[in-house]
Parts: sequence; structure tokens; C-alpha cells
Amino acid sequence: MKFTTVICQSLAALVLAVPAGCSKQVPQALGTLEFDRITLPAPVAERIVAIDVREGEQVKAGQPLLQLDPAHTRAEFAAAQAQLEQQRELLAELRTGPRREDIARARASLAAVQAQAREARAYYNRLLPLKGKSYVAAADLDRARAAAGNADGQAAAARAALDELLHGTRPEQLAQAQAAVAAAQAQVSAQQVLLGKLAVVAPRAGRIDSLPYRLGDQAPVGAPLAILLAGDAPYARIYVPVQQRAGMHVGEAIDVFVAGRDRPYAGKLRMIRSEPDFTPYYALIGDDAARLSYLAEVALGADAAELPAGLPVRVEFRGPAK
Repeated sequence: MKFTTVICQSLAALVLAVPAGCSKQVPQALGTLEFDRITLPAPVAERIVAIDVREGEQVKAGQPLLQLDPAHTRAEFAAAQAQLEQQRELLAELRTGPRREDIARARASLAAVQAQAREARAYYNRLLPLKGKSYVAAADLDRARAAAGNADGQAAAARAALDELLHGTRPEQLAQAQAAVAAAQAQVSAQQVLLGKLAVVAPRAGRIDSLPYRLGDQAPVGAPLAILLAGDAPYARIYVPVQQRAGMHVGEAIDVFVAGRDRPYAGKLRMIRSEPDFTPYYALIGDDAARLSYLAEVALGADAAELPAGLPVRVEFRGPAK
């Protein structure tokens, strides 16, 4: 509330500063100086181990701002790399196919169960003629028949196991292994990106507006670690009254009067909204009873680079820029 009151008083002073002797009122609007505000959130809840800048310091794009403790994220990155290596080895094993020793073992097992099956079948065939002469009990004959059938089944299973080894890996198994490798690779990439985010750098050139946390603090995920005012110079955010909107055009030259400065700053209208909005009460001028205005932005030159954000401004429109 106190800050808003200061803005109101400053804007009132700017309005009163307009020469009273002018026979024709110059079109004008009120607003404030602003920068593009960039918030750099915490990617993880880790302790701040280094702060390389101070509030108010000018920084370049890519300049280090602060560092979060990378120990935990490095461990997760190493685990993801190990998982990727494991999946790659599994894929290589499937592509290579079964070992010669496994195939030889399967053939030996098949030969053994086939021999057992032949023996069981022969024993059953020897008992079968004796059934009619009552030389063998029916139960013994049934057991011999079951043993022969069981041996034949084991031989068939051994044959199928050998055929599976000889035919190699199924395409579906290879596809699954490739998908597992891709997923592990994506996890490694994600951890690598996260590890890089622990070194917080300036995305654009600008000025450090705020460092909410101090060395040793552990900010929660998403909390602002640094707030950057980007751009080489501020811009004026103004509210154009609805009566003047029709005469305003992007590229128009504008004089910007800043509270506390004697001379105006040259500016150029770079944006004006197409939809009206209600004017903030501190930006109303004269008989703006409709209280509607269009939000606009005025770009300033390098001579305004040192002006702070938040200063009240009054602008006068001079016509299209040449």
C-alpha cells in the first residue's frame, strides 16, 4: 500500500509538471518502468553450496549464479548409467543367441531321454503279449504303459527345448530388449540434464533482482533461487486511454518522462494490446470516466539502462517514427 501511494504521488507530480500554457494538450499516458522478470526455480531440493553473484549485479547470459549440492544427483546418474549398461548387455546376449555349450547340453539331454523312452517302450511291448496268458498283472502293465508315455513326453519336451535354442531369439524379445535400452538411455539423459541444472546460470543478460535463499539453505522444489531482470534497458508499461487508442501505432515515437529526471527519454511503442482492460486507479488521467485503457509497452534506449524498475513514468506521443 505504501509503495502504491508513492506511485500515485509521483504520477500526480508528473501530470502537474505538464506546461499549463500549452493551448493543445499533448496526448499522454501513465505507467511504470519494468524489466522482463525471469524466475529461476529450484530443480531439486538440495542444499546451496555456492553463490557467485550479489543482488543488483549485472550478469551475462550463461554466467554462473549459484550451485546446488550435486552428490545425490550424481549417485542417481551413476545408477542410471549402470542400468543402461545392464540392458545393453542383455540386448547383446539376445542378439548373439544361445551358446554352443547350451546347444550341446540340450542335445545330450534329448539323447538321454530318447534312450529312456525307447527302453520304457520296449519293456511295455514285452509285457503286452503276456497279458492274455495271465503271466503279468494288469496293474503292472498299466504302470509300464504310463512309464512309456511319460518317457515319450520327456523326449518331446527335450526336442522342443533343443529346437528353441536352434531357432534363436524371437523378434519380439529383441524388440522388448531394445525398448528397455531406450528407456534406460532416456533415464540417463534425464539425470544428466538434471545434474546440469544444479549449476544455475543466467539464461539471459540482465541484473540480479533478488536471491531469496542464502548459502547453506535447502530450497524446496520449484522455489525461486534467483530472480533476474533481463534486458539491456527497462521498458515503460503504460495504459493508453480508450480515447487515444485509435491514433496509436506500433513503431510510434514517444517521449518518456521519468519521475526524478529532468529530461525525457526517447522511446518507441513496441506493443499494444488489442483488448481493453480497466485502468489501474493510479493511471487515470482527467476525464477518463470510462476507466478503460489498452496496455502498451514502450522500448527505451541504452541511455535508460541504469534506471531502476518500478519508477512512475508519463509518456507523450509525438507521431510515427521515421
